[in-house]
Amino acid sequence: MQSPDPLDQQDVLNQLERLNSIGVALSAEHDNQRLLEIILLGAQELTNADGGTLYTVTDDAKLKFEILRNKSLDIAMGGTTGQDIAFPPLPIYSEDGKPNLNMVAVYSVANAKTVNIPDAYLTEGFDFSGTARFDAKMGYRSQSFLTVPMKNHENEIIGVLQLINATDPVTNQIIAFSGSHQRLVESLASQAAVALTNQNLIAGLKNLFESFIKLIADAIDEKSPYTGGHCQRVPELTIMLAEAAVKTDRGPLRDFTMTEKEIYELNIAAWLHDCGKVTTPESVMDKATKLETIFDRIHLIDQRFELLKAQREIAHLRKVMDEVRSGKTVNAKYMEHSVNSIKKQLDDDKDFIRKINFGSEFMKPEDQQRVRDIANYEYLSDSGHSLKFLSENEVYNLTVVRGTLTPEERKIINNHIVMTINMLEALPYPKDLKRVPEYAGGHHERMDGKGYPKGLTRDQMSIPARIMGIADIFEALTAKDRPYKRAKSLSETLNILGKMKLDNHIDPDIFDLFIREKIYLRYAEKFLEAEQIDEVVEANIPGYVI
Repeated sequence: MQSPDPLDQQDVLNQLERLNSIGVALSAEHDNQRLLEIILLGAQELTNADGGTLYTVTDDAKLKFEILRNKSLDIAMGGTTGQDIAFPPLPIYSEDGKPNLNMVAVYSVANAKTVNIPDAYLTEGFDFSGTARFDAKMGYRSQSFLTVPMKNHENEIIGVLQLINATDPVTNQIIAFSGSHQRLVESLASQAAVALTNQNLIAGLKNLFESFIKLIADAIDEKSPYTGGHCQRVPELTIMLAEAAVKTDRGPLRDFTMTEKEIYELNIAAWLHDCGKVTTPESVMDKATKLETIFDRIHLIDQRFELLKAQREIAHLRKVMDEVRSGKTVNAKYMEHSVNSIKKQLDDDKDFIRKINFGSEFMKPEDQQRVRDIANYEYLSDSGHSLKFLSENEVYNLTVVRGTLTPEERKIINNHIVMTINMLEALPYPKDLKRVPEYAGGHHERMDGKGYPKGLTRDQMSIPARIMGIADIFEALTAKDRPYKRAKSLSETLNILGKMKLDNHIDPDIFDLFIREKIYLRYAEKFLEAEQIDEVVEANIPGYVI
């Protein structure tokens, strides 16, 4: 039973204005916990209620305590208070599948209707024993209740708003919730349900978007056994650097700022920075050795060496036999020495080819010439024809100066950044993510304009894009899962980065910040092997300015 409406026309107008202002606040709030607080506190204000609880309906059909407030008892739990609500959720259905109609909040959900109780102690049909125990323990009197279901635009109940003890503003006495109170709270509950639904929808879409991004990154890492984790580690290091740049109060970056939304935008870009690699052939991306195609052709060359050894040994023995037949004296030890010399030379050549097949940071010109000399060896085919020991393609691959990739293969690898930009620029971003393609597409540019794909200079690049460039390089140098190199230690990596700073490859200010704030060490302690974390003498790092 609702109590009569004691409000005059001005009071009603004031409450409607307050309801409208609460509605505006609801539509503007993006934090879910603050949104829930606005709903409950707004309802308490509109009805001058002493206490209240806001529940949400969970996927497993329970009412979860989200916010709990009581002014008289100075209780504030849930929401932004940081104080957890210890009460267990209320099951909407009992074990036999029937609604727990003896609980007023559940009754409101099951019947999709408001319940207005003037005095809980005089009302039959509901179980208020828990309320009575609470009152006895706290010295409180829970009297009037207003319980309102919150329905979304699809008429689904997503929560319950329950208010306790409406209070007369003049006498401060507990009164029943009036019809005006009920209509105001029902209107607020309707607006609140829409706001919560929109918030949940936005959060759901955001979660889907982030999960899809991480799915792509995981797929790229899984595509290659040699770069597993790269797409996950680069975002971590990128955000470490960005946050340090925001916090620093000295140096050229002291005025640099990024909002929470801009940090999020950079994080998304970091997760997507290599998405173009989905188009890169595995035969190129996973090329662990110079001779690898579908398989490593080094085994074919090993067989050729064994064949050549046998053929040369046979040729030498035939020569000796011819000398014996002609009556010449043959020195057995000399013959054995000659045969062993032939074998040793070819074994040395084989070991050399196997070694350079793994690639290195730089191949010496004399080693390249040795490959060409070996290529000119000749062996006999099954049909007796004389063949060059190495084909032109094998020589071309084995004389690659750096790493394992030929110039053509490196061009294919480098094209991943073009594909990354093309893929990302094709997406319809919201305003807050417009710079994702720029940030993600700039991590292979150089400060002197000699990078790729656009040849941008430092002044043409944003600070976040320059940050990602350093993060990508540092991760690659310290990664232990690359086929063409060993994982470098901290001191080696920072020495290389320092030289890159002096060579105008990476941003000098961000590099100095990277060292000064010890971002390298924070990252190392989280991701590197213990043996990689060696002593770093920062004063000895090339180009570092304290």
